[in-house]
Amino acid sequence: MAALALRALAALALAYLAALGGLYVAQARLIYPAPQQQHAPTAGFAAVALQTEDDLTLTAHWRAPDTGKPAVVFFHGNGGSLAGAAAETAQFAKLGYGVLLVEYRGYGGNPGQPSEAGFYRDGRAGMAFLAAQGIAPARTIVIGNSIGSGTATEMAKAFTPTALILTSPFTSLGEVVSERMPFVPVDLLLRDRFNNLAKIEALTMPVLVLHGTSDQVVPFAHGKTLAAASPAADFRAFEGAGHELSFRPEAQAAQTEWLKAQGL
Repeated sequence: MAALALRALAALALAYLAALGGLYVAQARLIYPAPQQQHAPTAGFAAVALQTEDDLTLTAHWRAPDTGKPAVVFFHGNGGSLAGAAAETAQFAKLGYGVLLVEYRGYGGNPGQPSEAGFYRDGRAGMAFLAAQGIAPARTIVIGNSIGSGTATEMAKAFTPTALILTSPFTSLGEVVSERMPFVPVDLLLRDRFNNLAKIEALTMPVLVLHGTSDQVVPFAHGKTLAAASPAADFRAFEGAGHELSFRPEAQAAQTEWLKAQGL
C-alpha cells in the first residue's frame, strides 16, 4: 500500500510540474491575447507612426488638442484595441483634449512581441511622439486601464506628467495571478510583474484611481490599495461596476470632472 501511495504521489507531482511547465510556456499568450484586427481611426483622429527605441514602427491614433487644451495619452487593457480605446476616451475628444491612443507591439497588426519591457518602450515612444508635437509632460495626462495601468504608472514615474489616471488597476500583475492561481509559485514562474504598488507612493503629480466594486478580473481591493499608497491620490468607487468600467459614461465623466478640478 505504501508503494502504491508513493507512486500516486509521484504521478501527481509529475502532473503538477507538467501543468506548471505548460503555464510557464503559455504565459505570454495568456497575459497578452493581442487582438490582430486593424481599425481605421475614429472621426477626428488620424493614424500616426510611433518609433520605439528598439526600432519598431507602431501604428497609433492621434487627435491634436484644441487651443489651450492638454493632451491625454491612453494605454488600453490586454484584450483591447484602438477602436475600444477611442470609445474609452470619447469624453476627452468631445471636450477638445488632445488624445494619443497607443497601440502596443504585437497588437492590431503591429510588429513585435508583447512584454512588460516592450510595453514600456511603446509608452516611451508615445511620450516621444507628444514631445515632437511640442507637448511637454507638464501638458500631458497619462491614463491606463487594467494592464495599461502598468505602462501608465511607469510613464508617470519616468516623465512626471501633469496628472495620472488609473482605471481598474492592479497593485501588481503578480498579485492578480497569485490570487487567481494560489497553487502557482508566481515568484518563480512569472516573467512580467508590472509592480504599480512599488512605484505609486513616490509619484508627486495628482493621481485619480477608479475601480468597480464588482470587478471580477482585477478585484476592487487592488484599486483601493493603490490609492491608499499614494499621498497624491483620489479614489472613486463605482458600485456594481465590473471590469468594463472605462467604457461607462459615469467613469468618463468622473475623469473629466476631476481634471477640471485640477485646472486641466
